[in-house]
Amino acid sequence: MSIAVIADIVGSRDLPDRDAAQRAIEAAIARVEREHPAAARALTATVGDEFQGVYASLPAALRSLLLLQLALPDGIQCRFGIGVGEVAAVASAQGAISDGPGWWAARDAIEQVHRLEDRAVPSARTRIVGAPGEDADMAADILYANAYLLARDEIVGAMTGRARRLAYGRCLGVTQRELARAEGITQSAVSQALAGSGAAPVVAGFQALQEETAR
Repeated sequence: MSIAVIADIVGSRDLPDRDAAQRAIEAAIARVEREHPAAARALTATVGDEFQGVYASLPAALRSLLLLQLALPDGIQCRFGIGVGEVAAVASAQGAISDGPGWWAARDAIEQVHRLEDRAVPSARTRIVGAPGEDADMAADILYANAYLLARDEIVGAMTGRARRLAYGRCLGVTQRELARAEGITQSAVSQALAGSGAAPVVAGFQALQEETAR
């Protein structure tokens, strides 16, 4: 079993500088992989405004995608469809084409994100779908994870750029004193920004996912 991820850019047609946005996303992906490597195959631009990647476990994917959301600059957001299932590649003259039930589930997941975003949950950015045949334990894990993601996306989406930077640093174990120095503010201001933005439960969730992977 693998974890396939399809990402696309929110409002890509309305971005004032689409080329700059693409470069910013690719830089954020590279940063996450450099500072917290977890992907079996890092997110890579494919066609249009999409990226595709593969992770070895669901917690690893959820950690990396959170860091990516936090690393993106103001004005740029991505959606993520996560598919749980086998992945494969089909050879073609243009190179390997992603295939398999994991990818089909990821496509279904990102379509679900679009529907949620357009209707009841405008802040939705991430969704997980299991491929047919996944066991009951995984189905339960996906159910709980999707509930968690609705809340996580709401909190992260409401954060300022500074709050996201601070949350990113805390996820990776950077101290508040170090963050204050980097931002040119006091440690007290860092603490207030983290508390006021809801970053604490986001960071705690990241750490919980890390502990789950270590088991």
